[in-house]
Amino acid sequence: MPTTAEWFEDYAPGDRFESAPVRFEADAIAAFARDYDPQPIHVDPAAAAASPYGGIIAPGLMVASACWGALIRSGFLAGRAMGSGGIEALRWLRPVRPGDSLVLRARVVSVRPSDSRDDRGYVTFDFEALNQRGEAVMTKTITQIIPRRPAHGA
Repeated sequence: MPTTAEWFEDYAPGDRFESAPVRFEADAIAAFARDYDPQPIHVDPAAAAASPYGGIIAPGLMVASACWGALIRSGFLAGRAMGSGGIEALRWLRPVRPGDSLVLRARVVSVRPSDSRDDRGYVTFDFEALNQRGEAVMTKTITQIIPRRPAHGA
């Protein structure tokens, strides 16, 4: 898997990247949920046990954020991303429970130079978060804005 992609020109369809594992602990799930998604399935063990999930599960946006953070800390985008227009697709496939450990895998789907700004390009990635059993728990597609390599002598 490439680890040296730094500029738009370094990305090619099919390139793959992977995060270090990120573990979901009960106290972190509860803290995130109390602030951002205070539903009983995330914060109340008794109510969560009586739910269709049979116990506490992590909020989906926590899963997306924590996995993204793990991938960035692993060197993904080399600190060069100029932002994104948004998440084009996001699906939660399985619940994430306390004690689960996830890895986020990214695959380059397409690369396209900007039509209007010659200092950047667009790289579209498909992401898949896998739990410790190798089961996909989340997928998403995002296009990142990546700067182009500076011209020599410019």
